[in-house]
Amino acid sequence: MTDEGGAIPGLSDRRCWHGVRLIQIALGLIVGYALVTVDFGLVVNAGIPLALTVLPALIRREFDHEMGAPLALWIALASFFHAVGALGPYQTFGWYDSMTHTVSATLVAGVGYAVVDALDRSADSVELPGEFRFVFILVFVLAFGVLWEIGEFASAGLAAVVGGEPVLAQYGTSDIVFDLLYNTVGALLVALWGTGYFDGVATLVSRGVGGAGDSR
Repeated sequence: MTDEGGAIPGLSDRRCWHGVRLIQIALGLIVGYALVTVDFGLVVNAGIPLALTVLPALIRREFDHEMGAPLALWIALASFFHAVGALGPYQTFGWYDSMTHTVSATLVAGVGYAVVDALDRSADSVELPGEFRFVFILVFVLAFGVLWEIGEFASAGLAAVVGGEPVLAQYGTSDIVFDLLYNTVGALLVALWGTGYFDGVATLVSRGVGGAGDSR
């Protein structure tokens, strides 16, 4: 079984896993509250984050890969911030939306890094310079951010047609600009200092790329 690199200063793996479990309980309570109050939007905005916190355990079972406690806590915190934001802080505190976008963007950036690193490992003839990796991570995060904003508009349009509240809230063009700005901040944080947390994910993706190549 492989293990993910990176550590959180001052937090042992045991404390990280305890944090993940507490967050899962909190998300489960939010989902329960949403079901009792028949709030479909909140069910989605808390249910999907809850499912994401199970991803490390699923990867460990299916691929015999230990994602690692720090990254599992990182995923859980991003999920928790989004679910709590759907309860009201998104509308009440502008800084909360910016913080959540930054944290979420770091995870998207990690996926982008894993993809480009897996491509670099896919063949000896492929060699991607550091500058390309840096730009790829930024473009990957910005592209995902644009798709997310399109999803918010689509959610608002669907809600207007069928009635009810949109699953993804949209707060105007200025909100889009700030969302993309803080997405970029999150991407820069990972591109400059945080790629080590995702080396194991890159190894896992490269195994999939290699397997796909062998099957052709």
